[in-house]
Amino acid sequence: MRAYPYDLDRARKKLQSIKRNIVVWSSTSAAGAGASGCTGEGRGSMPGMDNAFVKFSGVQKTYDGETLVVKNLNLDIARGEFLTMLGPSGSGKTTTLMMLAGFEAPTHGSLLLDGHSIDNVPPHKRDIGMVFQNYALFPHMTVEENLAFPLKVRKLGKLEIEARIKRVLDVVRLGAYGKRRPGQLSGGQQQRVALARALIFDPKLVLMDEPLGALDKQLREQMQLEIKHIHEDLGVTVVYVTHDQSEALTMSDRIAVFNEGAIQQLAAPAELYERPRNAFVAQFIGENNRLHGKVVAMNGATCKVEIAGAANVQALAINVEAGRPTVLSLRPERVRLNPMPGSLPNVFSAQIAEVIYLGDHVRIRASVCGQDDFVIKLPNSEGVAQVEPGAAIAIGWKTEDCRALDAQ
Repeated sequence: MRAYPYDLDRARKKLQSIKRNIVVWSSTSAAGAGASGCTGEGRGSMPGMDNAFVKFSGVQKTYDGETLVVKNLNLDIARGEFLTMLGPSGSGKTTTLMMLAGFEAPTHGSLLLDGHSIDNVPPHKRDIGMVFQNYALFPHMTVEENLAFPLKVRKLGKLEIEARIKRVLDVVRLGAYGKRRPGQLSGGQQQRVALARALIFDPKLVLMDEPLGALDKQLREQMQLEIKHIHEDLGVTVVYVTHDQSEALTMSDRIAVFNEGAIQQLAAPAELYERPRNAFVAQFIGENNRLHGKVVAMNGATCKVEIAGAANVQALAINVEAGRPTVLSLRPERVRLNPMPGSLPNVFSAQIAEVIYLGDHVRIRASVCGQDDFVIKLPNSEGVAQVEPGAAIAIGWKTEDCRALDAQ
């Protein structure tokens, strides 16, 4: 037992050493992190937003004292905003959400909610609603009893509880299901109950951790719209985590794209899709043709890129330099078939390898500029040219639709 104080003291000294190392790491790598876009637009704030409702300031997280799973995160979220954290597994998005919820503590940095520090506030006192992927409903309770639980914990009166249950069930369109137990509901209905329970005590903030991951495609798309409409009606601030880009594009005011513990880009859905800032964002958001080449000339906002074994491509210069390798990003729907001579600056021959009918559009796989998996999307509408596998055609695109990005 005498060894205990010594071991505890040694552990405290080790923890202090780890924290000092992380602060040093932050100061020496801040420039590199900024170059990679880890904070999105400046501090990651919405245009015109002076006082952030949620603020991450220099937040870092490590589990082993060596590897940072969240790196120097600076992010401001406006009151009433729907912000989605989007990224692949292991990118740091869920850890960031867990720190905001209070289930994980930042190794360095601070978090503010409505102007007040929550660094030392336990989860149950943060006034935050949480929606999990597995619903987390009590199976032995009815819907009404599940909804009443957080209100009873807060010692609300019986009449107030009944009024709130009625109101929130109407919001999620489950007014007739109050007496049922979770096992008597569909997956979508259970998810709506979980959402209602997160909203019923009027939290300052609602966090959602991949809440639609267990639903089938059709129900998931339906719930996306329902959550979006509920947010618009109530005006509550929502932070949502997902790896599904369609969810993020459908529901969000802004999207923070995470990779390797840093925000690669923070922007509105249209801005993110149409104008990705680097090759990772272009590849992760939507389908994307990638052509590897070398920048041979710069001309203001545009550049000329040489594709090995093919002609030169005119592209919009984003983060490239003359003489350096680049990745050209081109959305499949921006490609035109058989353009009129002289109508487009980029025209190439294409050999059709595959044509797939997908209802509202046709997906074509072709060989273009030495790349065999070049994709073209054509709307299934009157007047669109019909093509067959094996055919040789001409394709083209505008300079501004082709973005020259960092080579990865």
